[in-house]
Amino acid sequence: MELKARKATVQLAETFTISRGSEDEADVVQVEIAHNGATGYGEAAPIARYSESAASALSWLEQVEVGDDPFALDEIEDRLPPGEHAARAALDHALHDLQGKLTGQPVYKLLGLRRVGPPTSWTIWLGDPDDMARRAEKIADRGFKRLKLKLGGRDGLDVERVNAVRAVTDLPLQCDVNEAWSLGEALEYLPQMQLEYCEQPLPAGHPDGAELKRRAPLPIYVDEDCHTLADVVACAERAHGINIKLAKSGGIREAVRMVHAARALGLGVMLGCMVESGLGIAPGAHIASLMDHTDLDGNLLLASDPWPGVEFVDGVQRPSTRPGLGVEGRGVQAA
Repeated sequence: MELKARKATVQLAETFTISRGSEDEADVVQVEIAHNGATGYGEAAPIARYSESAASALSWLEQVEVGDDPFALDEIEDRLPPGEHAARAALDHALHDLQGKLTGQPVYKLLGLRRVGPPTSWTIWLGDPDDMARRAEKIADRGFKRLKLKLGGRDGLDVERVNAVRAVTDLPLQCDVNEAWSLGEALEYLPQMQLEYCEQPLPAGHPDGAELKRRAPLPIYVDEDCHTLADVVACAERAHGINIKLAKSGGIREAVRMVHAARALGLGVMLGCMVESGLGIAPGAHIASLMDHTDLDGNLLLASDPWPGVEFVDGVQRPSTRPGLGVEGRGVQAA
């Protein structure tokens, strides 16, 4: 097999803001693997929060020896260097895409899964309460079935943000605080919020995590606390559910392992994403049927998706029925 890797940049339709900062574009790493006349493609977004970048991902991929059998995933995995989960995910996705193209099957069928998972949430990024309400109104006719509110403004207005959005929509709401609250703030704010669940209210590893789980009036999901299979058991002590992201886990195979471990521990499971093109979102869509909740709007946040193929129908991100991941590139800006 011949492996190539590159950095690409995707442009957001509007500035995206969370408690840690804002961005207008995002760098992703893309992998292509050629074998027997077919080429598999994969993508993932390195996460700065975990000290990963496109440059570190490309350096990691330069060390990878993929061998000559795209179906020998255990052997390939055993040879990989440690670290760099986004690069690992892009490689994993490209191998699954290649397998599908060689066999003529979409990835969800290769995995024995259903095609359709839960509706994806749409993210209302962090802003003042009125601005968030206006943006919720703006997407009312786009077919989304639930909204995810970015909170953690550190200005005492998070309850007002939720109330402002609730005043303009009847859709189910969830929130993502991105580690910005203390235990006291969480216990003060959450009883005042009409939410389905709250994602990562406390900093990762915070000693009050188990106490918050015990006292919280609604389910707590963790994101920054949960990367790979090795983290799932500890998360059961501090949360009711986990947010799996392929760029954190290292790809489809590890994500599926995490789902089964979470189920055994009685945890709920959601599938999240980064700002990625359809090439990065498609692998999640192929395994979404395993999840209780999905947040797969990364490609929908872009000014234009350079890798179309994921279908947004009735609020659901549906994978293509074409072989592999089922997306095709059209002029991604590479660097």
